[in-house]
Amino acid sequence: MLSNRSIPDASVIPVIAYPDVNQAAAWLCDAFGFSVRIRIGDHRVQLNVREGAVIVRELRPDETNAHLGAGWSVTIRVEDADRHCQRARDHGARITQEPCTYPYGERQYSAEDFAGYRWTFSQSVADVHPEEWGGTAEQL
Repeated sequence: MLSNRSIPDASVIPVIAYPDVNQAAAWLCDAFGFSVRIRIGDHRVQLNVREGAVIVRELRPDETNAHLGAGWSVTIRVEDADRHCQRARDHGARITQEPCTYPYGERQYSAEDFAGYRWTFSQSVADVHPEEWGGTAEQL
């Protein structure tokens, strides 16, 4: 695959609409530790998220209900879920689920950002085969 410096290398890149992309980018960087990769005018900002990426874009006038509703969230892997949760809380994130360790080897918490988008942050704490907790491994 050809590499292009104008787009992140990540295979999957969520694009999330906010009314003010610069405010959103600043808040996401402060609260969740993302960093700005590229700004495109005042309507789009590419953010680095470890090996991945998120793009925030301008909410268009016809998209009044465009934000992530029930059942949707973006999951980001982190090194330390507890420390990350405290940082997010300190910057105004609403913690909707405190850090909890699950049988599948992940310690996770969930938060809503200032605009109501849902995020889950996940720290690997053990390497657990899916069959040990009731999963079925198709391809590992």
